[in-house]
Amino acid sequence: MGMRQSCTSLSRLLVFLSVSDWLSAVSYAYGVWRVFRSDSLDCIAQGAVSTFANTSSFFWTVAIAVYLYVFIVRSNQRTADSLVWCFHIVSWGIPLAITVAAVCLYKIGYDASEVSVGWCWVRIYAPDRILWMLLTGKIWEFLAYLTLPALYILIKRHIHKAHAALSEYSPILANRPPSQSFSSMADMKLTLIPIIFIVLRIWSTVRFILLLADSPARQNPVLVTLHGIGNTSQGAANCIMFVLLTRPLRTRLCAALFCCSKCRADVQHSQDAAAQRLLPGQDASTPREEDGSSRVGTDR
Repeated sequence: MGMRQSCTSLSRLLVFLSVSDWLSAVSYAYGVWRVFRSDSLDCIAQGAVSTFANTSSFFWTVAIAVYLYVFIVRSNQRTADSLVWCFHIVSWGIPLAITVAAVCLYKIGYDASEVSVGWCWVRIYAPDRILWMLLTGKIWEFLAYLTLPALYILIKRHIHKAHAALSEYSPILANRPPSQSFSSMADMKLTLIPIIFIVLRIWSTVRFILLLADSPARQNPVLVTLHGIGNTSQGAANCIMFVLLTRPLRTRLCAALFCCSKCRADVQHSQDAAAQRLLPGQDASTPREEDGSSRVGTDR
């Protein structure tokens, strides 16, 4: 029961992370499609949505790592589940407060793609734009770079120690292929999650550092392209890591897709069979009328 409740809590955290990533990707896509040239109203709206969603995604990503650390390393499910409400307050509240403050102080707007790829963010003419770039994303990005690897390394070490102890006292169980397969998959995920996050996000960080150095290399087309791909691919990467590479979720997804396709095939088959039973030039009511007349004749 406890394990099932924990999986449910973790699944909900993944849903909230997916919502943040989806909002972020949609706002970025709109900014690229719109090609802003000034501080228009939709530019400010797009910048506000992307700022909130992007910052929220950082917090939810770290929140999942903290949840797994408390649940696995500290072996305290009650504490891990009680942290969910704190995650909501922090992961929604702090980004919302920062975004509202930035909009009210006219810090969000057209930035000439200084550290973006066509979308609006911190206004290029804001005298304190570096400070607001840090507050609206970069400082949380730097903290995520440090926090995620540390937490997942601690989780991996704990799992390896537990698996080694199990192998020592239960060699039969330890040598079972399913156990090894599950352990290797979990180990691969714990390794790839922080690596993928850093690989996707590092390009925006590099451009920000080049901005601080006032280097024109921040407008390098290759770097800009990698920045655009990385910032908009976080949701897809999380989907692959947490859904497609998770056997129970993958099995449910395949079952749902198979069930839907099977239902559509059954409906189509029944419609084709009904159409074949009708003679040319007849509609569905004709057989009923003939059946009625024949029944009357029989009665007579």
